[in-house]
Amino acid sequence: MKRIIFLLALLLLSSTPYTMLHAENPLTEKFETPYGTPPFDKIKIEDFKPAITEAIKIHQEEINAITSQQEKPDFSNTIEALDRSGRLLDNVTSIFFNLLNAESNDELMELSHEIMPVLSEHYNNISLDEKLFERIKQVYEMRDSLNLTQEQKMLLKNSYRSMVRSGASLKGADRDKYRELSMELSKLSLTYGQNLLKATNAFEMVLTEEDELAGLPESVRESAKARAESKGKEGYLFNLSYPSYAPFLKYSSRRDLREKMYRAYNSRSLGGDFDNREIVLATVEKRKELANLLGFENWAAYVLDNRMAHDSKGVYGLLDKLLEAYKPVADREVAEIKAFAKEIEGKEIELMPWDWSYYSEKLKDRKYDLNDEMLKPYFEIEKVKKGVFGLAERLYGLKFVKNDSIPVYHEDVEAFKVLDENGNYVGILFTDYYPRDGKQGGAWMTTFKGQWREPDGTDSRPHVSLVMNFSRPAADKPALLTYDEVNTFLHEFGHSLHSLLSKCTYSSLSGTSVYRDFVELPSQIMENWLDEKEFLDTFAAHYQTGEKMPEELVDKIVASARYHAGYSCVRQLSFGYLDMAWHTITDTVPNEVLPFERNAMRPTDLFPEVENTGMSCQFSHIFDGGYAAGYYGYKWAEVLDADAFSVFKKNGIFDRKSADSFRTNILERGGSDDPMTLYINFRGEAPSIDAIMERDGIK
Repeated sequence: MKRIIFLLALLLLSSTPYTMLHAENPLTEKFETPYGTPPFDKIKIEDFKPAITEAIKIHQEEINAITSQQEKPDFSNTIEALDRSGRLLDNVTSIFFNLLNAESNDELMELSHEIMPVLSEHYNNISLDEKLFERIKQVYEMRDSLNLTQEQKMLLKNSYRSMVRSGASLKGADRDKYRELSMELSKLSLTYGQNLLKATNAFEMVLTEEDELAGLPESVRESAKARAESKGKEGYLFNLSYPSYAPFLKYSSRRDLREKMYRAYNSRSLGGDFDNREIVLATVEKRKELANLLGFENWAAYVLDNRMAHDSKGVYGLLDKLLEAYKPVADREVAEIKAFAKEIEGKEIELMPWDWSYYSEKLKDRKYDLNDEMLKPYFEIEKVKKGVFGLAERLYGLKFVKNDSIPVYHEDVEAFKVLDENGNYVGILFTDYYPRDGKQGGAWMTTFKGQWREPDGTDSRPHVSLVMNFSRPAADKPALLTYDEVNTFLHEFGHSLHSLLSKCTYSSLSGTSVYRDFVELPSQIMENWLDEKEFLDTFAAHYQTGEKMPEELVDKIVASARYHAGYSCVRQLSFGYLDMAWHTITDTVPNEVLPFERNAMRPTDLFPEVENTGMSCQFSHIFDGGYAAGYYGYKWAEVLDADAFSVFKKNGIFDRKSADSFRTNILERGGSDDPMTLYINFRGEAPSIDAIMERDGIK
């Protein structure tokens, strides 16, 4: 409400009536929906451009109100006012970009090419606003005399550093160059992502012969048949979406077809109509230029200046330490699989990447008599939902109440009102489980609205969206998830809890607005519960008989949790090394992608090189996401999550006291304090790698 009053006050100063500005555009009118959620049932694509234009205008007026006032700058009239600015623009753009990722089409994609440069220019104008920077700088320089709370200190520090890191201290030609580079990087990122989506969607493999389906479980066949029918085709359709690609590589006994799928997946945007090679090289070059402009030797130095790791030495220290511990284990695992493949095939084969999942699954089946098809009947999606939501209830007292009156952007999407154990409103959770055309692959959590506290103390609660790509229900069978899909559900749900449980004053510090190498802790810690018998017993039941997962099967899950931990770690390390290699370049950027990539990833090689395949052109985390010079953060967070979960292992996996401590010290605090301080407040000491090595059976 205060937000709306603030905007109205600005508008009353102009000659244009508020109602005229907002005429018949649902994006800029007050949302007359339950809990102020987006009115998806009223929004049209043509609404976005005028809404964003108007929201930019209002945001600029808010900034002008800060910079033109006669009062001397202080924390309230400058820093807090800046944090409150731009909320209308945030609302509109969050809806636009979430739809662009989850419910896209050619029209939205085309519109994004118009909108991105405009938004980039607008935010650059603010970042480079000399009057605004001068006011922030004045407040920052007198910070020691302001008697600020810790959260206020963090907001002031972040506001100042953000302006400096965004070029505000630059002058003349350097400022113009900063604008130019920022705009170009924005366009490159957008093009990279759309090329990858188009390349992914361009490949289909339709199988019609029985021998082509050899080894595939019935559930995989059913999904492929339904996929073909949805496209009006005969046979069984496989594509490069994860629910189609991963099971095929895991189960197909047709090595030639596994190779075909692998090569298609790993050559996406590596040449052809949707080539990302020049995009990668241009992005690396312009990031290096921008970092140099701001006084950093490379992009990694720029990024890590604002991370827990601090610098590339800290990152390589972690990567190298883990590689030293895990690479020998991974080599032994590969040798074991190679010997197993020889036994199965009756001859020695050169083990290739498209063989790994297939033989690994078969060996796992032999060792533990356990495979995805045995587990899937116990992971029916409705039961999994109850299990995941139930875990949040046991740990944090949360309840998730489905609300069909809340508009959604697709019929697959469900909306839940989240309540605490006293019945108080916590926020809104949207869930979007299944793949479809126009939806990016993978899984993610995002927000339509963040959390903050209004000046009058009113707590404005968040609207969070949980987006995944699980296998759809078959004609005669509900959606049955793999173990990995349940793990993904828990991971992204952890991000959702980080946003939903936020109790910060300032929006720019709330929820997941934390250092990138800290943001994965709340998500990755949730994965630990899946290997605990006590948790599995709460929801894992056969979808037909209702019988609980047998204790023998639960024991096998727990026993197999460490299976191929060496391989999994080294694979993640390979991506971390590649990311750092691109972003620690200080001299000339190479003129070819693949040779540079091969060299960067060589220390982690486990298989022979596969020509005309590569990672960089499909590495959306670092070229179309926020993980550039930050992919190591996944392993960093694994160290944290293993160390943190050891508290629950010691005190009980549902121990409410431990959960309350994690909630109050980590989840509620967002970025309101230094992350290491928050962690030590919870744990009582700094993290070590001992817990992750013990969990993985390395130590």
